[in-house]
Amino acid sequence: MASPTDPSLPAKTSSQAEVKELLSDVVERAPGEAAKMLLPYPDEYIVEMLTLLNPAQAQRVLRKLKSERRQLVMAVAAPHVRQQWARNQEFRDNTVGHMMEPPLAVFLPGITVAEATEDLRPLVAHAFITYAFVTDEEERLLGVVAMREMLLARPDQTLAEIMIRGPFRLDPRMELVDAMRATMVRHYPVYPVCEEDGKLIGLIRGQMLFEAHTVELSLQAGSMVGVEKEERLGTRWTRSFRFRHPWLQANLFLGFIAASVVGSFQGTIDRLVILAVFVPVVIGQSSNTAVQTLAVALRSITLGELQTGKEKRLIWKESFLGILNGCLTGISAGVAMFAFATFQKSPNALALAFVVFLSMAASCLVAGVFGALIPLILRRIGTDPAMASSIVLTTITDVASLAVFLGLATWLI
Repeated sequence: MASPTDPSLPAKTSSQAEVKELLSDVVERAPGEAAKMLLPYPDEYIVEMLTLLNPAQAQRVLRKLKSERRQLVMAVAAPHVRQQWARNQEFRDNTVGHMMEPPLAVFLPGITVAEATEDLRPLVAHAFITYAFVTDEEERLLGVVAMREMLLARPDQTLAEIMIRGPFRLDPRMELVDAMRATMVRHYPVYPVCEEDGKLIGLIRGQMLFEAHTVELSLQAGSMVGVEKEERLGTRWTRSFRFRHPWLQANLFLGFIAASVVGSFQGTIDRLVILAVFVPVVIGQSSNTAVQTLAVALRSITLGELQTGKEKRLIWKESFLGILNGCLTGISAGVAMFAFATFQKSPNALALAFVVFLSMAASCLVAGVFGALIPLILRRIGTDPAMASSIVLTTITDVASLAVFLGLATWLI
């Protein structure tokens, strides 16, 4: 691998096409792999690529660089970029502060439109500027000025005369989902980010905000079944194998637990072989109920709807839906069991139908309760609620449905 200062590597790309090609590769890869891809390039080029990424992704890639290399990269970045990167690292991932951009067009209220325009000319050549931000001597945000207002204003007017006072702003500690909900009805292209005392510390673009949250939502489905968030289409098969295989081994071990339940009722199955036909029916129904509940719970958590105090409401609702759906599907399954057992000339046709009905109702109730509880418990202990929750939930529902189904058959028949 070439060193960071290898003269055979260009300090800049030779064409716009090369920039787009490499940028596309970096975007498609996990942060760790993207960092490895950029390692052979000069520090100046790494800075150039990071500034083209979504700020949240740029922070993740920067964090994956080794400390020494990260310091070298930050050292060659423009002062305002370096300062912003350092500031963003103070905030947690998936917060507004973690993905801020530096506010370049910042002026005092007494600056005239003509003076501000002169200062803006060199800035717009290197950055896309939507608003001019007006602050006091302590950098507290006073107002914003849209480029349209500057265009229509007289050159001798001050920014204080044409600015929009007390603009909407975001707190850097806001979760992305909270910021997305707060900006839903505003649709501004850029939002200032301020501390509690009103000090302007960055800006965030609406497009980047929704893009970052969309990526986070897309990662949730994989997390439910043990796929790491860093895995992408371009991830090497060896790395994907390391990500996935441990969870498959865990799933196999948990499957043995369910198998042991079947083994403990071997005598009942030997006596009533017809039960084996309906085992997958009961398991499948409870698993589907559990996954439906889990999806709703995770969506509510991700969208910020499941605030403190609403957990009981979720559990009661899903418990009710579980028993209701279980009873209705249990009736259909019971009728099917009665018809099948009658066809097989079983003397226990009615009892078997009743067992299937009760098992279906009880299993779906358990599925609804645990489908809501598992993500809540994981969130309470500080773990990602989506991480392999489907694997754990499937095991619980399988064990519960088998134990109820075979246990009732043993007891009643």
